[in-house]
Amino acid sequence: MLSSGNAVSVCLVIPCYNHGPALLRTLQALTAGQFLSPFACILVDDGSDAQTAALLDALPARYPGLSLLRHSANQGKGGAVISGLRQAAALGFSHALQLDADGQHDVNDLPVLLALAQEMPAALISGAPIYDASAPAGRRYGRYLTHVWVWLETASLAIKDSMCGLRIYPLAPVMRLLQQKPLGRRMDFDIEIMVRLYWAGVPVRFLPTRVHYPPDGVSHFDLWRDNVRISWLHTRLVTERLLGWPQRWWRRRHWSRTPERGAEWGLRLMRWSYDRFGRRGFQLLLYPVITYFWLTGIRQRRASQSYLARIRAVAQRRGLRLPEADKGSWHHFVRFGEAMLDKLAGWRGEIGRDQIQFHGEEHYRACVQQGGGQLILGSHLGDLELCRALGTAFGEVTINALVFTRHAERFNRVLASANPAVKMNLICVQSLGPETAIWLKQKLDAGEWVVMVGDRTSVTREKRVIEAQFLDAPAPFPQGPFALAAVLGVPVSLLFGLRIAGQFTVYFEPFSAPIQLSRQTRQAMLAEWVQRYANRLEHYCLQAPLEWFNFYDFWQLSDDE
Repeated sequence: MLSSGNAVSVCLVIPCYNHGPALLRTLQALTAGQFLSPFACILVDDGSDAQTAALLDALPARYPGLSLLRHSANQGKGGAVISGLRQAAALGFSHALQLDADGQHDVNDLPVLLALAQEMPAALISGAPIYDASAPAGRRYGRYLTHVWVWLETASLAIKDSMCGLRIYPLAPVMRLLQQKPLGRRMDFDIEIMVRLYWAGVPVRFLPTRVHYPPDGVSHFDLWRDNVRISWLHTRLVTERLLGWPQRWWRRRHWSRTPERGAEWGLRLMRWSYDRFGRRGFQLLLYPVITYFWLTGIRQRRASQSYLARIRAVAQRRGLRLPEADKGSWHHFVRFGEAMLDKLAGWRGEIGRDQIQFHGEEHYRACVQQGGGQLILGSHLGDLELCRALGTAFGEVTINALVFTRHAERFNRVLASANPAVKMNLICVQSLGPETAIWLKQKLDAGEWVVMVGDRTSVTREKRVIEAQFLDAPAPFPQGPFALAAVLGVPVSLLFGLRIAGQFTVYFEPFSAPIQLSRQTRQAMLAEWVQRYANRLEHYCLQAPLEWFNFYDFWQLSDDE
């Protein structure tokens, strides 16, 4: 089987309709790159003519890993791919790699796609075409119209190309979708399955892939009929989105599957504006931008309003006065935007040590003098990224920061470009698996520090949580960071960076000596540590209510399966 690691087993699926010579070249290229024999490949003959069928009949003997699946009549590209996907799932594969038979895609790009599939097994991995001079101009320009339709259908720019025939499917959500909905079976298939998987919360990731149109290539794209089918598909998808948006909108999604609002170019534009106009000038631009996101981000706005109502009720019950919490959700959004400027200013070196109240510096110094690795638990309360940047300014320890989404990785990449002198290892992971633990252990053994957050459930293991009382209600916290701390066997500290009444304040405090868990009392002890963390998080939330930047329903797990 074609595999990119223990967690992912991939089967090639190649739809074929009278692609005889081109298919042979594709198989030869796969063999030369050691992507075929002895790996599994399902070749779907979609009703080819007698000459091509005879050629295909001889292939299983030549390529031991190849099996032939035949349609008696042509069903279209989508129909052929669906048959191949179902067969791959029936054979027990976790993923299927769709590869067109016409030889347009460079098989040397496969290792990169497979590596990303291993890193993100829950995601649909797709090529983003890079065309050479052989590509017909009409085909290239025609795709842009589809891009616009797809952006409207998904209300996002996340899908960079919905027509590329080189992609890796996670089969579990694909099989669920095929049971729920009949999909287009011709050239409309690639578009529809990607949009519907995106609607279902499946992450979509793209990698550049080279595309070449062979001189003798065979295209089955019917300019009239397929364009009509694709136009009808977009009409149906847009209509379905407009009519069905309430059900999809209020469905609780896992935080990592919330579509990204904005892109790296937007972040770089923010940095460029900051460079040109300074903080005060950019703040004038910030307010209309934040107002737009506040008006259009219905889910995030309601989560903010719910959180502020909750914390106001807690403060009232405890006799506390929290004027910030009375300002409303728009101010909550504005504070988030200002926090991004604070982070950028911190990385640029514009926030000096004399501008920061550092509570717990004696603990920090003791940790440095003690030597050895440290696990630092932070949160999405305040400016953890600012703390990371300022921490490296001391130059006394190497800090590795774990981020759990590409969103955070992009933002930190923009920050790092603002000041290359700041040394910070940013590692994007999807879960705290064995490979991540081994890597962290190596870093800690070398005396480095690792920073991670403890207030968001795992991207791939959301249900593995421990409920703790947080703001007078049970809330699901991930058990992974605390179990990992026990495995790593290093001291744990807490880090919070807040802006209180305009003053930057950093809190660095001890949390635990190396955590030890016994098999008999493991869950009870984990629950105790999670509750301790929740207590400290609550303590600082009540000091700076608008610094809480989890804009989703923190107290409820998502509806994702």
